[in-house]
Parts: sequence; C-alpha cells; structure tokens
Amino acid sequence: MDPSLRAQLDTYLSQLDGHSRRGRELAHALATNPADGSVIAATRAWQEELGVTINQLSGGSKSHWLARNFSQAFLIRSESGNAAEGAALEEIVKRLIAVLEQAVASLRQGGNGAEVMGPASALTQAPEPRRFEFVHNTALRPVLEQAYADSRQAGEDGDFGRALRTSCGILEAIITDALEHEGLGALLPFGAPAGKIADWSFQTRVAVAEKAGLIRGGCARLPAIAWTYRDHSDDGKAPSVSESEALRAGQVLRVIMRDLDPGR
Repeated sequence: MDPSLRAQLDTYLSQLDGHSRRGRELAHALATNPADGSVIAATRAWQEELGVTINQLSGGSKSHWLARNFSQAFLIRSESGNAAEGAALEEIVKRLIAVLEQAVASLRQGGNGAEVMGPASALTQAPEPRRFEFVHNTALRPVLEQAYADSRQAGEDGDFGRALRTSCGILEAIITDALEHEGLGALLPFGAPAGKIADWSFQTRVAVAEKAGLIRGGCARLPAIAWTYRDHSDDGKAPSVSESEALRAGQVLRVIMRDLDPGR
C-alpha cells in the first residue's frame, strides 16, 4: 500500500479509537446521571464530531452503508417497523459505538488491499449482518450468531436433529431475553408463574411471551418434537428428525426474530 494512504488510514483509525473511548465515557456518565445538562451537551458535541468523521469516511454519500448506519442509530422502531421518535440518548451512544466498531473492522480489512484508493473505498464492503442486535443481553449476541450459523450448517450437512435442536435453543434464548427484559412484575398479569423465568418450561415461556404481546403466534407451527428438544441428544437414542421438521423450526425462529425486532 502507498505510504501516504497507509498514513491516512492510520489517522482515521486513531480518530475512530478516540471517538469510541469518548463514547464509552459518555455512556457511563449518562447511565449515572442521564439528566446532567453538561453531559448531555458533551454528548451532542461528540455526536457532531463523529458525524463529520463519518461523512468523510463515507465519501459524503448518504447512501453509503456507514452513513446509513450512523443515521439509523438515532431512531427507534414502532411495532410496524417504521421509524418512530428518537431513541434515548444513552442508547444512541451505545449504538454509535457499535457503528464505530463496524467502521474500524471494515477499515482494517479493506486497508490490507493494495488497490485501496482512499477511506471510502476501504469501507465499500458492508459488515456481516448482525441478526441479534435486538437481544438485550449483549454477551449473548455473538453466541447466538455462532449458533445460528451452526444450525444452518447442520441443515446443509443433513444433520437435521442438530439443526432443529440448535434452532430451538436460539428460539428459547431470545424469548427468554425478551421476557427478562420486561421483568417478572410486568409479566404477572399475563399468567407468569412464580419463580425465575429461567426455571420456566419452554412452553410456558412461549405462552407468556405471546400473552404479553412480545411475540405473535408463530410458535404454533413448531413440530411436536421441537417442544421437547431439550430431552434429545446426539447419543443415537434421540427420535429421528426429518428435514421438514428441521426446516419448520428454522422458519419459526426467523418469524420470532422479526417479532422481537420489527425493524429488521
């Protein structure tokens, strides 16, 4: 790579790193005191500075994936999936930090090519879709991404039992995450039983989530074997799972993902 281009990319990487560190500081301050006027003003200033950098990296194009992701970070979605009012300030900061991480990853990957002609061209490839950004437990997201990939691979390999079990495990995990985010107190009017949500059966979690309006009735299409997926293993004694049953479990999973993330 041309030394001047490398220096330019290094400069942008340094700027993005500085923006990320400042963003994390502001997110912590907002979590501590969200009404602090000085913190709010500092956050607005940070967003403006970040906007300038994003504009430069995207070549001034609003249609560039980085510019779009930056703009979408300021929005929340209505139940129909359309843009609604602005998101809370702390949430916006966290989303912008995620956008910064995408930009850094893309710059580093694109910057390795000798044909790269500038920052915008180093960012031409959009990052891999983050299917589980709607999951509130951030530590769970990469685990789910890997499990999702594993489930699809198992289906392609003809291992329909593993494909079904993995899809159902993801399904139960995202429904549990949504229920825990609501909180047991908010779920009591919808027939939530006493005790920890993690101790509920799969069927109970689905039923409460449906009554609370977190998901629709898509789980009714699950094959019968899916409801007892936890009882089956790879020891050769598990009931046989057909391709059709594995496909239906995967289809239901995608339907519930749309329910929990209307904007996807």
